[in-house]
Amino acid sequence: MTAYALAHLHPQPPLHDDVFTYMERIQATMDPFGGRFLVHGTDPEVIEGPLEGGYVLIEFPDMDNARAWYESDAYQAILPMRTDHMEGTAVLLQGVPDGYDPTATVKAIRAAQQG
Repeated sequence: MTAYALAHLHPQPPLHDDVFTYMERIQATMDPFGGRFLVHGTDPEVIEGPLEGGYVLIEFPDMDNARAWYESDAYQAILPMRTDHMEGTAVLLQGVPDGYDPTATVKAIRAAQQG
């Protein structure tokens, strides 16, 4: 099942040169794990609530590949180039299966809340 790496970043201009190097090298770290950018460097259209910063969304074939990419020596080697110069939050997210029905999730949440 598809998985995603989502980052909410807060760049402060001017960007440090390490951040540019990180961006130039990240794709090579993702390739062995089937990662591809879905959102990167785009201006969001805010339709609800406040927004500060920007978003990056990367797709992986599954959660195992997403974790393996993040934990890889190649990615860990470049990660400080971003984290040392830009605040943000990054998460890995499991996608939903084809034919996903949100009502089943609602039923499970309701049942859990009722004890």
